[in-house]
Amino acid sequence: MNSSSKILIIDDEASLRQTLARILQQAGFEVTTAQDGEQGLSFMQTTSFELVFMDIRMPGMPGLEVLEFVRSQHPNLPVVLFTAQPDLNSAVEALRRGATDYLLKPLKPETIIERARTILAAQQKDRRRREIQAHIELLQAELKALDSENVGSLPLYSPTIPQTDRYLKRGALVLDTHARRVSVDERAVSLAAASFDFLLVLARHAPKVVDYKTLVTEAQGYQVDAREAQELSKWHIHNIRQAIEPDPRAPIYLFNVRGIGYRLMAD
Repeated sequence: MNSSSKILIIDDEASLRQTLARILQQAGFEVTTAQDGEQGLSFMQTTSFELVFMDIRMPGMPGLEVLEFVRSQHPNLPVVLFTAQPDLNSAVEALRRGATDYLLKPLKPETIIERARTILAAQQKDRRRREIQAHIELLQAELKALDSENVGSLPLYSPTIPQTDRYLKRGALVLDTHARRVSVDERAVSLAAASFDFLLVLARHAPKVVDYKTLVTEAQGYQVDAREAQELSKWHIHNIRQAIEPDPRAPIYLFNVRGIGYRLMAD
């Protein structure tokens, strides 16, 4: 990961903008701040950012509206929303619209830094994966062209990529860890990136119970206390159930173990 990655912070509270900027700059990141959604979108027209931190509740253009515009113009740009007023509905809506994560204020410096590093490292890996895949596709096209011309007497073979760790299957559920997609009974379902990470952790541990803190730590790459972990998990579990359960009110795959965590029972 490049420590000088460009990060945009959008928040109407000047003191919080300055604090977050200072924290991330001291960690080696290049930071730009915007006082509202309109200014943030204006900055995006002239600068290529690799990560956005944004308040979900701001005067003028709301955070969810800004998020929707960012997704349409910059589909691969990760956006982390935060709020001082946790609300399950707004969290689920943010994830549905493509938010990478949803954090609660007050924001801890170590949480911000670790989340930024985790997201940017994942972005770098995905970017490199896309570059390799594009190169492979070019090679395959070239091999196909050579084959069609019957050049040489030896058969030509397209390169292949080992896929032993790509798919994680749990009964009717199949998780594609490269494309970050989920299918249930061979039917593709829509799931936000952050929620995919939570489902992946549950699938890897299935059918064991995963406690709240472990779930957040492994899915999001940072540690929070038990109460925060439980609240964060609830939002993602709700989103996952909406995607994979025939009836989210009567789950058959994903179960809550009261006061402890969640368990995936798909086999």
